[in-house]
Amino acid sequence: MDKVMSMRVFSAVAKNNSFSDAAKKLSISKAMASKHVQNLENTLGVRLFNRTTRKLNLTDVGNAYYEKVDSILSDIDETELAISRLNSEPKGKLKIMAPPSFGAFHLSRALSVYLRKYPDVTTEIELSNRMPDLVEDGIDLAFHVGKLEDSSFVARKIASARRVVCASPYYLKQNGTPQAPNDLSKHNCMVYAPRTALNEWEFIKNNEQVTVKISGDIQCNDGDALRIAAIQGCGIAQLPTYIVGLDIQSGRLNAILEEFEPENLPVYAIYNHRKYLSAKIQTFIEFMYEQFQPEAYWNEWT
Repeated sequence: MDKVMSMRVFSAVAKNNSFSDAAKKLSISKAMASKHVQNLENTLGVRLFNRTTRKLNLTDVGNAYYEKVDSILSDIDETELAISRLNSEPKGKLKIMAPPSFGAFHLSRALSVYLRKYPDVTTEIELSNRMPDLVEDGIDLAFHVGKLEDSSFVARKIASARRVVCASPYYLKQNGTPQAPNDLSKHNCMVYAPRTALNEWEFIKNNEQVTVKISGDIQCNDGDALRIAAIQGCGIAQLPTYIVGLDIQSGRLNAILEEFEPENLPVYAIYNHRKYLSAKIQTFIEFMYEQFQPEAYWNEWT
């Protein structure tokens, strides 16, 4: 039998001087209450109660055992309460991994608000494009942009990002504005590798996906570098709006060929367990979801 439960039954019987009253308070039968106490007595090899038809009293040994048991049960209850509060109140270090652009532009902005709301939480952020091993890396939560190849992750979609072709007003004034995807063959198109296939950009035309060959003098694996190059008028780039959306809103870049945009990229929060998430992880996932609903602010401009 469950030793702790037997101790709880014994304590209740001792406090109420009654098997019936103790059984009612613990929502068990009188027979089960008696069985728990008998189990303790058999294990200890002592009599804990003096029983008569009219009276129930602790023996001397039972009284000494009751004092110890009461203290032990109090310690157990305090420990369970402390652990429950630890899991129900956001506190402690939250270790996060995110793509560099998403982390710098959007995660940091959101964290400043979240940490004011939950001052007992601290954060450690790693900015990287690699897919983490959450257990091996000790990561509580990671953000990923694009399709998830690893089905072992528990993931929640928190937002989406448009894939927009853009260039600076200066570049378009000097070189003209493409009106259709095939017009890109006449322009300097900067390649975001390995995010996109070399020399190919995707578009949607007549509800079908088409691939257009492009070429240019800049190829880079960092979206921020291509963003700066585009702002400086070096050429045309196809980048997700979480990188260039705010620049388009400010007028530093112009979105072009919007009617041919390919499918949006999903933005996921990924974590290890669907159940028993700590409060810091649960609240942060929900907080981030609310930041980007119903539409992420980086996708909208007039």
